[in-house]
Amino acid sequence: MPPIAWLGVAIGAGVAAYLVGWPAWQAYRSREARDTNKERYLAWRGRAVRGQASAREGMTGEERRRIYAGASLGAIAVAALLAFFATS
Repeated sequence: MPPIAWLGVAIGAGVAAYLVGWPAWQAYRSREARDTNKERYLAWRGRAVRGQASAREGMTGEERRRIYAGASLGAIAVAALLAFFATS
């Protein structure tokens, strides 16, 4: 395959990785921030549950799948970029 094609694959996979993974990551982080703020507020008001672990749920299944898909596409982009440098 010509080097320019490898570069196109690398750019395309990188953009796809960003478009797939970034929204899932942002949704996860914003939910974690909301949960932390809620726990802090309840502790400040004296209504926090004592002796119990945090009620955070972590990533949803859909977010986890999207993060894994984005990471896979990112790995493909890196491999294609290395192939571009190797063939040029």
